[in-house]
Amino acid sequence: MKIKNQKWWVALFIGPALFFITLYLLYPTLHTIVISFFDKRSEVFVGFENYIYSFTSPVMRTAFRNNLMWLVFFTIGTVGLGLLFAILVDRVKYEKFAKTIIFMPMAISFVGAGVVWKFIYTYRPVMTEQIGLLNQLVILFGGKPQGWLLRGPWMNNLALIFVGIWIWTGFSMVILSAAYKGIPKELMEAARVDGANEWRVFLNVIIPSMAGTIIAVLTTMVINVLKIFDIVYVMTNGNYGTEVIANRMYKEMFQYRNYGRASAIAVVLFLCIIPVIIMNIKREKGGS
Repeated sequence: MKIKNQKWWVALFIGPALFFITLYLLYPTLHTIVISFFDKRSEVFVGFENYIYSFTSPVMRTAFRNNLMWLVFFTIGTVGLGLLFAILVDRVKYEKFAKTIIFMPMAISFVGAGVVWKFIYTYRPVMTEQIGLLNQLVILFGGKPQGWLLRGPWMNNLALIFVGIWIWTGFSMVILSAAYKGIPKELMEAARVDGANEWRVFLNVIIPSMAGTIIAVLTTMVINVLKIFDIVYVMTNGNYGTEVIANRMYKEMFQYRNYGRASAIAVVLFLCIIPVIIMNIKREKGGS
């Protein structure tokens, strides 16, 4: 009788959670997969036509290329700078102030940050007055104003990626700083006494000791960057060769009202993220 009552209590506590997960996560996911096999108005079954479009259309190939650029430069930038700042600010007296300044961009909404940097990058013809901060600095040092978001796909994407790095570096620094402080100081001092220079201490002591945290931050950044949307949408809306997968999904859904294509792109994006999530879960289980 006691076991039966325990099952009822378990059902009572877990039931509502399972209901809402099913209602707001599982059902929308399955519904999206279903309508990805239908036409623009979700009326005619078209098979894999929307998925073929997702992998073969020029605009989607551009989006995949740009997401790959984001994946490489954004991840390396945020984790690399976060690790560098975590180590450097630990050695200064004004550590808390320095961390506050570096972390401050995270306090701004990503849309707000996109608007701010859009104004910073603003370009006007050479003979007119420049209102963008970056071009004002270029003129101040004797240079010519540049169209920072009009210089070709590579430079345009790098300009947007820089904004993402500016926002997320503080997050990486805080997590990595906590891991760095957990390394026993005696371990690093012992390495120095044995004749290791700072570079050897960094490679052979700090990195191995922080490996688990670094991987966790890396996977978090990868998941974030695969679904990058807000910065691109606010600053260029995917124009000038800066289209990304999530922004294209938004356009297909809300601008072109093509629910089939939008759903197929959403499923593709979901499938791209799943391996990273699985890897992270396995790492967590292995660590525990």
